[in-house]
Order: sequence, then C-alpha cells, then structure tokens
Amino acid sequence: MDELNALESWAGALLSKLAPAARRSALREIARELQRSQRTRIAQQRNPDGSAYEKRKPRPKRLRDKAGRIKRAAMFAKLRQTRYMRAETDALGLAIGFAGRVARVARIHQFGESDRVASHGPEYKYPARVLLGFSDADREMIRDLLLRHLAT
Repeated sequence: MDELNALESWAGALLSKLAPAARRSALREIARELQRSQRTRIAQQRNPDGSAYEKRKPRPKRLRDKAGRIKRAAMFAKLRQTRYMRAETDALGLAIGFAGRVARVARIHQFGESDRVASHGPEYKYPARVLLGFSDADREMIRDLLLRHLAT
C-alpha cells in the first residue's frame, strides 16, 4: 500500500496542474494502459515483482475420475476479460478492479485467503497470487503518460 500512496502523492501533484477535462483525459489513458498491462501480466502468470504465480495444488487420483481432468489451462483466463476487469475514471482519480461475483475470487487470490474449494467441499488456503499491482514498467508508463499530457 505504501507504493500506492507514494505514486498517488507524486502523480497527484502533477495532475493538479491540469484542467479538469485534461485531467480526465490523462487519467482515462493511464487507466486504459494500466488495464492492458495488468491483463498481459495475468496472462503471463506473473506477480508484479516478476515472480511466477504459485502452481495449482495437484489433486489426488480417484478411481472414478477421468484421466487428465485437472485443469491445465492458464489461471484467471476469464478474470482478465474486459467484462470483469473494470476501469473507472473521473477528474479526481482512477480505479481498476473486478466487477461482479468474480471480485470475490480475485480478492481470495490477491491476498491469499481461505475459501471452500466447492460449495460443500473442504476449505483451502490459497497462495497469494497478486492480480493487480504496480510493476516497475507500470510506474514508468504512468510517468511517461503524465509527462506527455503535461507537455501538450
């Protein structure tokens, strides 16, 4: 959270110099680019610090299970869709988050909380897989976009 406060204080001072319409435009462009970078990073299965997401826990084989039924596709494929990952902007700021029921799933993985695997199944503590966060490239991109808007 400290990195968010530092970014907010630095960017807030620069954004306050812009007119409200220009500020809204700058924030909209920053939100769009941040959303794109978050989607790309989630697709690559990476945390903001560059480390890989912890892999899924292997399931024990059962006699009646079909072979290969463990989902091997990339995690969070639907979460990164525009339908679920939303960006909101106004003259005061921007917010990127998840909408609807998937927000709960995202929160559980973001903070590594416990949840039930199935509706009446066992409880499992999920490892923290940071879905939304700032990487060094994101900070540079925000700085460059802000400076471009200030120069025009």
